Amino acid sequence: MNFALLLFSLLVFTGIVSALDALYFGKRRAAGAKEPWWIEYPKSFFPVILIVFTLRSFLVEPFKIPSGSMIPTLLVGDFILVNKYHYGIRLPVINKKIVNINEPERGDVMVFRYPEDPSVDYIKRVVGLPGDKVAYQNKRLSINGKDVPLKEAADYLLKDKIQFLKQYTETLGKTEHSILVDAGEPPALPYVKQFPLRENCNYNNSGVVCTVPAGHYFMMGDNRDNSSDSRVWGFVPEANIVGKAFFIWFNFSELRRFGQFK
Repeated sequence: MNFALLLFSLLVFTGIVSALDALYFGKRRAAGAKEPWWIEYPKSFFPVILIVFTLRSFLVEPFKIPSGSMIPTLLVGDFILVNKYHYGIRLPVINKKIVNINEPERGDVMVFRYPEDPSVDYIKRVVGLPGDKVAYQNKRLSINGKDVPLKEAADYLLKDKIQFLKQYTETLGKTEHSILVDAGEPPALPYVKQFPLRENCNYNNSGVVCTVPAGHYFMMGDNRDNSSDSRVWGFVPEANIVGKAFFIWFNFSELRRFGQFK
């Protein structure tokens, strides 16, 4: 369901009812007469919906992490906030940028509309910018022919599977973050979808090498062997960007995670 469209529709409906009451129905009611319910309720909800719509469209939007593709940075069940204006101001519903502010940078954790189904929001890390040559070969990431700096860290325990994965500290641009690698999984991808501009990618037994097209981004999950990302379904168009994730505000299972992510 397109929640933004639903919210916009409610805003328009309650706004029209409120305006009609101010301009016409209210003037025809007897002094002191009670408003009919079909006017009272929309008028009461209009300012609330207006505030929610404005905040959600232009400032921040809440987002719940649905999968483990961004472990260990983000856990399943994390409630995060997404900065809607960091990459520019966009018109609600149609998501058209009207004011440019910042461009995505390597290492940003970004929410975007899934290219195959724009009604679904995804969250991954920006790895490749337009024009970059991104290679993920034998579970080692390189950009434009240079290996991305990597330091070994303590093994990470996946509690739900009682499994230890290799953990590394990776530096993408200005961002230092943790990634997980499953040594038991082969480097070759188990499946790849047909996607626009797939000719920009070369798949082999060691992984994949892609040249990011203009106006697109290459996204990857931090849980490298358990993430369906640009390696599988392709590039993210600039028009699909929702915003930059920056804050964990709640997790029912891990209360101490409040504010751990920026």
